[in-house]
Amino acid sequence: MRISIVVPAHNEAAHLKECLNSFIKQTYLPNELIVVDDNSTDDTFLIAQGFAQQHNWIKVVKRFSSDEHIPGKKVVDTFNFGLEHASEYDLIGKFDADIVLPNNYFEVIVNQFQANWKLGMCSGLLFIKKGHKWVYENIADKNHIRGPIKLYHKACFNKIGGLRAGIGWDTVDILLAKFHDFETLTLPDLLVKHLRPTGHGYSSKNYRAKGIAMYKMRYGLVLTKIAALKMAWQTKSPSLYLFAILGFIQSYLGQTSKYVTKKEGKFIRKYRWKGIKSKI
Repeated sequence: MRISIVVPAHNEAAHLKECLNSFIKQTYLPNELIVVDDNSTDDTFLIAQGFAQQHNWIKVVKRFSSDEHIPGKKVVDTFNFGLEHASEYDLIGKFDADIVLPNNYFEVIVNQFQANWKLGMCSGLLFIKKGHKWVYENIADKNHIRGPIKLYHKACFNKIGGLRAGIGWDTVDILLAKFHDFETLTLPDLLVKHLRPTGHGYSSKNYRAKGIAMYKMRYGLVLTKIAALKMAWQTKSPSLYLFAILGFIQSYLGQTSKYVTKKEGKFIRKYRWKGIKSKI
């Protein structure tokens, strides 16, 4: 199976070498890895270029965008820019520049895709360092495929219409995959090191954007309250709940455009409620 990986990177000089080295050491090498340098002011481009000069399957492209931090949208726009430079592929990956993969990452995942024709998305799990140990980054259930390490089958990626440019893109893609009858899978034995924990530097704007995302996914107010409460508990941030609800209400009053159709939204609500009831 041909694998194409896109790595959006903005000022990732501190982690990029370790990240790219973990790709080079794979027992099943990707056919191409495209690093997209998005307006970096550090040595991100030079580091990526050094790897590209030594490995012909690594490419580096520059993207010039605004300096404004737009949660979700900026990384998806950068990914899509890189996707325009991709060759033919069977599996398309969106990976962050601050992760370190185990050496057998793609070998194990390719075996899963080959064994199950209904598998649409697959990944390992993210771990962060606490003291001298690597522990699970507990901001999502272990069956949730996290944004920094996503691998899609082309059929699934095309069916869901690619990625939504905004916060929540790495949740709505899973829900749409389910809607189109694809399966998703996380492999707990594939431990991926996350060198920079998620949420570092998060602000009230980021938290409010989570509520906006839930509105765009047509959760409804009750589901949004439950989801926001769960996230606030996992991140130990009570303000997340308050700002998420505020974001939802502001989106409702402003009639913000949705990520999904009414039919897709109905499926998403039913799927979410089924998951909640199974845990009661």
